[in-house]
Amino acid sequence: MSLNRREFIGIGGAAVAGMALAPGLRLIDLAQARSPDETVTSLKRWGLLIDIDKCQDCNVCVTACHEENGVVGHGRPATDPQWIRKVTIKDKQTGYVQTLPLMCQHCESPPCVDVCPTGASFKRADGIVLVDKHICIGCRYCMMACPYKARSFVHEDTTDQKPHAPRGKGTVESCTLCVHRVDAGKIPACVEACTQDGNQAMVFGDLKDRNSDVSKNLASGLSVQLRPDLNLNTGVRYRGI
Repeated sequence: MSLNRREFIGIGGAAVAGMALAPGLRLIDLAQARSPDETVTSLKRWGLLIDIDKCQDCNVCVTACHEENGVVGHGRPATDPQWIRKVTIKDKQTGYVQTLPLMCQHCESPPCVDVCPTGASFKRADGIVLVDKHICIGCRYCMMACPYKARSFVHEDTTDQKPHAPRGKGTVESCTLCVHRVDAGKIPACVEACTQDGNQAMVFGDLKDRNSDVSKNLASGLSVQLRPDLNLNTGVRYRGI
């Protein structure tokens, strides 16, 4: 039997990643499992608007995300996973400083998907970008390709995994827009936490539905993409930068 390099990497990666995950947990299966009367469709595109003027100097979105998805650090900031993080930006001319939450931008043309040698990085028809841990070989090409540094590599053994968010040592992971909640008709954990905290800096919804809250908010004022020069058409937009 003759295998090309891509097939060999895919088979080897599936075996390695499969051993690292809890038995029976497959992110791609979970991502595609919806109610019988609803399917993932390109008629929708899920997205997020973040208003920096309403964003407070807090970490409720980060805490909610990591608790929801079982993302646990080991006290090593340089290598601990961060599905969402707060970053500081500064206007060099005026000295004005802002903080903003940064996560996977769920690009329409995601560079991480383009460079993945096994197909582990993939984009659903509704725009959500995910990683299938069972065929991720940990090459980290996607991490190098992402202009937002939105992906993390799992360096440590994982315990107490959430059924909806399988994680595995030696694989790459990032924000999933809480796909399990979206498929259940809910909003991502970060958005829910921000709203409950009273900030209401995050608005989530279907970017293709003109009547959705996120579309109405985007239509009411100026918003920007991070690195618009890359023409990635991100699903996450910002206001107030």
